[in-house]
Amino acid sequence: MASKVKRVGILTAGGDAPGLNAVIRGFGKTASLHYGIEVIGFRDGIRGLVENRYLEMNRGTFAGILTVGGTILGTSRDKVNKYVVDGEPQNMVPQVQENLERLEIDALVMMGGGGTAKNAKQLADAGINVISLPKTIDNDIVGTDTSFGFATAMEVAAEAIDRLHSTAHSHHRIILVELMGHRAGWLNLGAGIAGGADVILIPEIPYSVDSVTENIKSRIARGSTFSVIAVAEGARDIQDTADMDAALSLVKSANTPELRGAARTHLANVRDSQREHTFKLARELEASTGLESRVTILGYVQRGGIPCAEDRLLATRLGTAAADLVWQGHFGVLVAARGQGTEPVPLEEVAGKVKYVPIDHDWIATARKVGTGLGD
Repeated sequence: MASKVKRVGILTAGGDAPGLNAVIRGFGKTASLHYGIEVIGFRDGIRGLVENRYLEMNRGTFAGILTVGGTILGTSRDKVNKYVVDGEPQNMVPQVQENLERLEIDALVMMGGGGTAKNAKQLADAGINVISLPKTIDNDIVGTDTSFGFATAMEVAAEAIDRLHSTAHSHHRIILVELMGHRAGWLNLGAGIAGGADVILIPEIPYSVDSVTENIKSRIARGSTFSVIAVAEGARDIQDTADMDAALSLVKSANTPELRGAARTHLANVRDSQREHTFKLARELEASTGLESRVTILGYVQRGGIPCAEDRLLATRLGTAAADLVWQGHFGVLVAARGQGTEPVPLEEVAGKVKYVPIDHDWIATARKVGTGLGD
């Protein structure tokens, strides 16, 4: 039976990540060449969707982009239900509906992380046919084994840790490398294990400086004159974690506009005070161990450049699976990676949730068994 879908829109939202163009290619070629569906690309994520900025995509658009980093469509972090106009957040879902109807677009495919899944659910709740694809180097999207961009970022981060070993060893220093991972520690944990970091600090395990110091002093006692520490940007010591939890609790419990404003200001102040936590840890370790400490922040290097083969394969699999679901008329889902296959997961099971590293996860057990300190 022929699908009712004749034209489909596609966009990339949130932060860029390796593999976005590979998904665009996988979806676009399958939709247009295999199913005969027209593909319309919206520029700059939700912003282009609201402002009705788009391009018609064809065989030529999808050629040569498999290995290209970033996204040929552009991206933004706008929220469809809190789209800022003249400094004020507005609900632009009706505008999006109008734009899609005017363009005779029957379905929308959105690539992004947790925020994009929430945007997709907002549109699905309004009756728009939506499919979401899991993109993030943090690997923190629930319902999917992994997300495209993660494997490449982990390779880049592990290589950085490899290189930092050389200078740490040569100068008898402690090198702290800060990796991305604001809420979940998958990237830091995986790269830390793969790169042989001596200590790995992740958001899920609040650390104590004393514990990290003990790890380093134990290494010194065994004749090692250097240490490499992988620090997730969201990792915090026990006291800072307690302060952040208390600030977040205040925001959640505030029941008047005045209290909410004061609580959010306090939360912002706590975040500002913890912004350079890796440098603070470096100073504390230098004082407690007597070894010089240096900090390297890898930053956006982790999510730039050519996607690795694993991400290209994953992105192509997910893109083609999304085209299959569009043809079948199966919407309101995230296309999840499951083993070597894919599976549609309802958006309500994904939106607003975070896939944290379980404390009993095999990767944590593996790190402990090879003697890696986790700060606890």
